[in-house]
Amino acid sequence: MRDGAGWLEVPGGGRVPLEIAASFGARRRGLLGRDGIDGALLITPTNSIHTFGMRFALDVAYLDRSCTVLDVVTMRPGRLGMIRPRGRHVLEAEAGTMAAWGLRRGAVVTVVPSRAG
Repeated sequence: MRDGAGWLEVPGGGRVPLEIAASFGARRRGLLGRDGIDGALLITPTNSIHTFGMRFALDVAYLDRSCTVLDVVTMRPGRLGMIRPRGRHVLEAEAGTMAAWGLRRGAVVTVVPSRAG
């Protein structure tokens, strides 16, 4: 995967705007310095995150290689997430949104990157 945008297809057929952070710089930057996000940020590859320097609480979904949700947690700013050994990707969104999307352990999501013109 490459840095960019796209869609996240969630259980029940919903589509969520998606930002993809795949390069070292984009993964390192994440959501730092932002006041929110419309949709979700996919950080790949990674199996853990932190919220040091964040301005808002996050819902965090840890995904395996097949984009099956391993766990969903809510993290306040200033926290260090646990490493998920089987994790390959992490989804971040504003706290309270993932439950509405149907994201819970065992759910499968599909990442649809935008095509460059």
